[in-house]
Amino acid sequence: MRNIKFLLFALMTFSCLQAFSQNKYIYGNIIDGETSLPLSDVGVFFEKGRGTHTDDNGNFKLNLPKSAVKSNLSIELTGYINQKVAIDPNIDTINLGELILIHNKENLDGVTVTDKKKKYRNKNNPAVELIRQVIAHKEENQMTNYQYASYDKYEKMVASISNMSDKLKDKKFFKKYEFLLNNVDTTKFPGIGLLPLYLEELSSKNYYQKSPEKNRQIITGQNKVDFGEFIDTKGVTTYLKRLYEEVNIYDNNISLFTNQFLSPIAGAAPTFYRFYIRDTSEVDGIKVVKLYFTPRNPQDMLFRGTLFVTLDGHYAIQKVSMFAPPASNINFLRELKINLNFEKQADGRYLLSTSDLIGDFSVTKKGAGLFGERLVSYKDFKIGIPIPDSILKEQQVVILPNALNRDSSFWIANRFDTLTRAESLTYSNIDSLVKMPSFKRTMDYVTLFVAGYKQSFHNKFEIGPASTFYSFNPVEGFRLRFGGRTTPNLSKRLYMETYGAYGFKDKKFKYFGSFTYSINDKSIYTFPQHYIRASFQRDTKIPGQELQFVQEDNFLLSFKRGNNDKWLYNDLARIDYVKEFENHFSIASDFKYWKQTPAGTIAYVMPTGGVPNGRDSIQNIRTSEIGVTLRYAPHEAFYQGKLYRVPIINQYPIISLSYIAGIKGLFGGQYSYNNFDLNVYKRFYFSQLGYSDVVFDAGYTGGKLPFPLLFVHHANQAYTYQFESYNMMNFLEFVSDHYASLNVDHFFNGFIFNKIPLFKKLKWREVIEGKILYGGVRNENNPAKNPDQMYFPTTNGAISTFVLDKKPYAEGGFGIANIFKILRVDYIWRFTYLDHPGIPKSGVRFFMKFDF
Repeated sequence: MRNIKFLLFALMTFSCLQAFSQNKYIYGNIIDGETSLPLSDVGVFFEKGRGTHTDDNGNFKLNLPKSAVKSNLSIELTGYINQKVAIDPNIDTINLGELILIHNKENLDGVTVTDKKKKYRNKNNPAVELIRQVIAHKEENQMTNYQYASYDKYEKMVASISNMSDKLKDKKFFKKYEFLLNNVDTTKFPGIGLLPLYLEELSSKNYYQKSPEKNRQIITGQNKVDFGEFIDTKGVTTYLKRLYEEVNIYDNNISLFTNQFLSPIAGAAPTFYRFYIRDTSEVDGIKVVKLYFTPRNPQDMLFRGTLFVTLDGHYAIQKVSMFAPPASNINFLRELKINLNFEKQADGRYLLSTSDLIGDFSVTKKGAGLFGERLVSYKDFKIGIPIPDSILKEQQVVILPNALNRDSSFWIANRFDTLTRAESLTYSNIDSLVKMPSFKRTMDYVTLFVAGYKQSFHNKFEIGPASTFYSFNPVEGFRLRFGGRTTPNLSKRLYMETYGAYGFKDKKFKYFGSFTYSINDKSIYTFPQHYIRASFQRDTKIPGQELQFVQEDNFLLSFKRGNNDKWLYNDLARIDYVKEFENHFSIASDFKYWKQTPAGTIAYVMPTGGVPNGRDSIQNIRTSEIGVTLRYAPHEAFYQGKLYRVPIINQYPIISLSYIAGIKGLFGGQYSYNNFDLNVYKRFYFSQLGYSDVVFDAGYTGGKLPFPLLFVHHANQAYTYQFESYNMMNFLEFVSDHYASLNVDHFFNGFIFNKIPLFKKLKWREVIEGKILYGGVRNENNPAKNPDQMYFPTTNGAISTFVLDKKPYAEGGFGIANIFKILRVDYIWRFTYLDHPGIPKSGVRFFMKFDF
């Protein structure tokens, strides 16, 4: 669910708030009269009243004074001719549009500002030459250039509702929440009122060794708001850290809001950015150049802002102030700002001292929004001092036993930055909120709407998921299902899950039950997992679909294209053992007894020995298996909830190697075989060109086996797009006993569409995909080659299950994503085996996903 409950709660709140935003503002944009570039830090103020400064895009927003007396607005910037603009505050909102300041001509340390516009070029451009020096000295200006380094670190993450109207608290529904609505901060960011909803602080000591590379973080203090059982705060933390990642200006690419921005000092920066020298000054006795940068194409994932570069031979970054232009293709983004400050060390190098990242999101350009800030501060750097092995040999992240119970005196001493009054009240306000019965009822219904589960029995059991209560298929007809699961409120070690279902066409009951015991006394959904589980399932299944622990018979998946007539009745008993290690290596072993009974148009038919064209029907197939899976997912993190977790995709590969041994005679197992499978997933980032999700899969099965025990390749006959299935393949169309496949989905993130005016306005994003599958069946397992082997299924008398011949199965397509911010539509073509009966040669598929 990716902590959708928290986001939905916040989004629903500010959607209500925005209807009451009635503040009066004056807007404008100030540019340089000679270069037509925006001017930052311009003073904009009333002669006898409030004021503000322009941002790095030259924009300003200022509250109109309540007085009805006309006043002059002063616009001032050193080196420019001041301006005054007459303002009538009786007008609700004034948009001054574009204002031009005229520069006083002067020489700045050899860089001449002329009054003649010139075509921008990289060649012989002193600003570009300077940035190339910065790029060339990137390695030496990072902490990783030192053999040893240690430092103290303080992090603060805040999520707030922005621009909340004062009229809201007068509404009857919100009267009971007045204590919360009164906690609005209007001082931290002028012109923006912030109501904090989430706050987390982290204090730590950090150690680094270059060779061999080792990192260690000792968390000395952690404090965060607690929403109780409704929202998992650990999951919120992980989600916000994924959105607001730490910014290293020296990285070629900076990941923010699930997107990658090209750094202004990346190796390729001069190709995508324009650079201008603005000014020079002296800081810490060193000459510093103020360098302005802006995207060549405002629609690309690039920043705009100002760099301060030292002219001491190191060409280090001393300060950064940058933002994402409004034209960048990020959903709901109103504002994104990054401010980095670097502190001079004893050896003359500059290391990062503060990083302040803010993002303001809203469904509208004005009104209420969701405002997030992540502030990270560093101090007490110790460079070049050897770190004892006793510190570095421990696990990478350690939380001290008393870190979660620090008192106020600890935080006063260890905060590098003070909390605002509104922030300091957040902990107590949220604690009061979660104790209110009305809030509990609201969040209970939000959970039902988002996750499909309804709490019951004093929150010890959840009924659901609601999406499976009703569905239909050709075998069962109308199907009703009812079930649920226990929660940690019943037991943190023992978890139970169950459901019962009934098909009105086949008149059969289905059911499932599982018992899971947590060995490490943690939730079975919390990393690192360590549990044992026993389960039994009697239900229907489409062959070739990956068997989930609980079958996902979602109502929407009832709608299928073509003939959805190949089904099985499964009796599946299994015992699973799972253990994850801190280094993100895991081992999973299981024993499984599986009885497959054909249904629909599937029949298990064997040749009759010695009788020409003779056929014997087989009632079912029974197997007993022992399996083990080794998985390695370096640096894997999760969107963590109390009863779920979803992996966060990063740039590291995920490797899984599985082995299954079928044992004949064990509990009635009828076959012996050995099954090997290797799966490798990797996301490749290509900066401005987007990213690719690549999956390589290969398998081999040894033994003489009928087709139900071969690899039944994953097909998709639903109208939804499925990433690891073949969307133009029919169910049970292909089987193999050895295969290799490659799936690629490439997301351009609007790199092409941003150049097309209509698509740019709609924020559509382009996707291409391709899937290729090689495989085959040995003669001993192919009924066309072995007269003693089970026949392949037929449809209307014609064979409908095939083996891959000398050519691969291949399909590919093109998609448009981010339609209405959540919808992806793909058109897919099938390129091979076009003569098979009943197959589609092309088609449209849909996929729903919320993303930034």
